[in-house]
Amino acid sequence: MATELTRLVGDCDEGECPTIYVTDRGTLAFQGTEITDHGRKIPAHETMVEIPIELIRKAIRDNLI
Repeated sequence: MATELTRLVGDCDEGECPTIYVTDRGTLAFQGTEITDHGRKIPAHETMVEIPIELIRKAIRDNLI
């Protein structure tokens, strides 16, 4: 079964911009630009993404998280 995502806050409405979602599992999911040159060793099933700090601030200001 696919994880259900509910959009909390994003930079645009087209679906191709940094966005924060809440999942049906009670976690947050982040959509952003994948960072491939971070130099860290992370598990193959994980990735690093970059989102604007202002997006987090907006979510907090709007009492979304």
